[in-house]
Amino acid sequence: MNKNYYAILMAGGVGSRFWPVSTAEFPKQFHDMLGTGETLIQKTFTRLSQIIPKENILILTHEDYNSIVLEQLPMVKQEQIILEPVMRNTAPCILYASLKIKKQNPEAIMVVAPSDHWIEDEMQFCSNLQHAFDFCERDENLMTLGILPTFANTGYGYIEFDKLDSRPIKKVKQFREKPDYATARKFIQSRNYLWNAGIFVWSAKTVLKAYEEFQPVMYDHFMNGYEALNTEKEASFIKDNYPLAQNISVDYAILEKAQNVYVLPATFDWNDLGTWGSLYDKLPKDEQENAVVNASVYLENATNNIIRTEGKKLVVIDGLTDYIIVDKDDVLLIYPKNKEQDIKQIVSKLK
Repeated sequence: MNKNYYAILMAGGVGSRFWPVSTAEFPKQFHDMLGTGETLIQKTFTRLSQIIPKENILILTHEDYNSIVLEQLPMVKQEQIILEPVMRNTAPCILYASLKIKKQNPEAIMVVAPSDHWIEDEMQFCSNLQHAFDFCERDENLMTLGILPTFANTGYGYIEFDKLDSRPIKKVKQFREKPDYATARKFIQSRNYLWNAGIFVWSAKTVLKAYEEFQPVMYDHFMNGYEALNTEKEASFIKDNYPLAQNISVDYAILEKAQNVYVLPATFDWNDLGTWGSLYDKLPKDEQENAVVNASVYLENATNNIIRTEGKKLVVIDGLTDYIIVDKDDVLLIYPKNKEQDIKQIVSKLK
């Protein structure tokens, strides 16, 4: 196993669209959403450790989740957990983690991966990741893994590549924001657009060079504490300085500006598990297309629902179609699947 391979496992999100199971106190990456016996972060760590040494997998999360990470990943040492004092989107935390990695190993090649995605064919994932590592080891490239679209999804960003590029790894023309339905259909028909899965690969040297060029203020801000990184002085520097970093994604900050960005169309099945509907798509169904997790059910005239409870509760349903039914502690959610994007707003109103 290559000692220069590293991973930054992003585990700081709240996952509010999965309320009431996912909460600010215990977000979705720490839940067994698929009923497999493993939480999403456990599955992701296991998958990455097939190609990356376990000690080189760093978990980037909010300081509130430190104890949960240590409990769910007992093989991880405290120094592998990078703690954000506040949430600041992906550009600052990736810069922070990349500086720590470079200081530890200047020759590092890393993958940045969300901790809460579903990937079925792990052999293909490892093959794609190895291909990306090799590409970034050879030259100063910034890479992303793109997902072949299966329908006109308006909830994902898209990556446009050159139609005439016949190479396996393609030059990125531009990143496109989440489109409306008509635009998404055009993307699909064009056959040179991929979903942006938020999985990135690059060397520590290359990504830090990009930060220095395109985000000099942010780069200098973190470099002021470079000597403190990986020492007992790090926590104090981060507590004082991290909240001052700009709240911006790595896509906006770096990838949309750089010219050396490439994409590999992935050959594995992928789902971002961003909503109850996306989870429904990946769960086994009964004859009436109902997906059931942890519940005992008696169903009449019920179709295309997702039903999830705690503790094998008996759920009796008659006459519901296309609904999300979730029972968790003192909350019962009964909500139309076609309005699932509104759950995030409901949560903010309830607060």
